[in-house]
Amino acid sequence: MEHLTKETFLTKVFNYEQNKEWKFEGELPCLIDFYADWCQPCKMVAPILAELAEEYKGKINIYKIDTEAETELAGAFGIRSIPSLLFCPADGQPQMAMGALPKESLIKAINDVLLKN
Repeated sequence: MEHLTKETFLTKVFNYEQNKEWKFEGELPCLIDFYADWCQPCKMVAPILAELAEEYKGKINIYKIDTEAETELAGAFGIRSIPSLLFCPADGQPQMAMGALPKESLIKAINDVLLKN
């Protein structure tokens, strides 16, 4: 799983410096985990996301953003609580989910929002 910085976020997800309207820059739909090292629920969801990254390899990308290191990115999305998960389909608007979701809920959201199965 790749950790995004502001620079890689602008090229792989959304260049909010150039675009006011949402425009997805990635090739594969993605799920972004906004987390912090001190956050206990974030630690619970991390291994689930690692499993999903393997299970959906080649279909979606899963990224992580450390809200402590990347305060501007967290601010750009109005992240108030963590973990916050941003689901970015290839087409259409992104959707945010709050909290440490169980694996079943994540799979459903990936299939419904990202893969539109």
